[in-house]
Amino acid sequence: MPNSTHLTEYADLPVVEFPATEAKEPAPGELAAALADPGSVAWRLRADPYEAAEAFPAYFARFLADVDTARVGALVIGTWGDGPESPSTVPRDLLIAHAEAFPSLRSLFFGDIVYEENEISWIEQSDLSPLAAAFPALEELAVRGTGETSVGGGRLDLHLPEHTGLRTLTVQSGGLPGRVCRGIASSGLPALENLELWLGVDTYGCDTTPQDLAPVLSGGAFPALRYLGLRNAEGIDDWIAVLAEAPVTASLDVLDLSLGTFTDTGAEALIGAADAFRHLRRLDLHHHYVSEGTAERLRAALPGVEVDLSDVQSPRAHDGEFHYYTAVSE
Repeated sequence: MPNSTHLTEYADLPVVEFPATEAKEPAPGELAAALADPGSVAWRLRADPYEAAEAFPAYFARFLADVDTARVGALVIGTWGDGPESPSTVPRDLLIAHAEAFPSLRSLFFGDIVYEENEISWIEQSDLSPLAAAFPALEELAVRGTGETSVGGGRLDLHLPEHTGLRTLTVQSGGLPGRVCRGIASSGLPALENLELWLGVDTYGCDTTPQDLAPVLSGGAFPALRYLGLRNAEGIDDWIAVLAEAPVTASLDVLDLSLGTFTDTGAEALIGAADAFRHLRRLDLHHHYVSEGTAERLRAALPGVEVDLSDVQSPRAHDGEFHYYTAVSE
């Protein structure tokens, strides 16, 4: 599962976790080297919700005191303590309040939480628009979880009226609500080159339709877009006809439909509309349910395109029916 292990690399930098008071150095010399050159690593801030010796605000204050944060270019926010239902407003508001302490921050991963700590659909997210606005030079923002089905009722929002620095935006979810997609699609992100959305399944909150992403699909919302990921999507077969007709597809270098339930039905639709996709440099379909023969025909229909059809899955039989599963749901 993509959310089974913590990030070991982010923004092309090794991830080093700032230790809790009771922790030892993550590896001999690693912490000392990171402290000597804070910009050489992506710093993970993580307060274990079950074992943390201090609350996240105290942990964060110690990070500010011990690390030259003016040189930090990448941050990874993990669990923020106080149990799995703790809202993400705690780390969000601390980062906003101390934004001036991070003048070099360009990459932020908010929610490096693995399923053993909290299932993706139960991560207690919040409105992160003010967080992005507090860092106008931010170039990369990734968020895991929407909070849509969380115990505490937290809800992700990501509408950015204007952010001229952001080039990459990722939202990982087990079920992405249409309202979140509409907020993103109506944002002012003129420099955005990479948009990755994990649509997930309806059981865990996904009600996104192509209409919710109409400004993106029209090519008008983000004119610099070159990578579009509609990943981890149940029913991704139904998007093929839409993408074949969407003006944005013609300007893409990479179309990523991986981690979902792509089947022979979607492959046949893609073969039938191959002209719309032959300009792509890469088409990522890994984690799929396409038969071997159809996969070969699909590759043949897209000469010159790097087509990733690795990680083939098998449907599971239950109550006399076959079921297809995304890589991540709950």
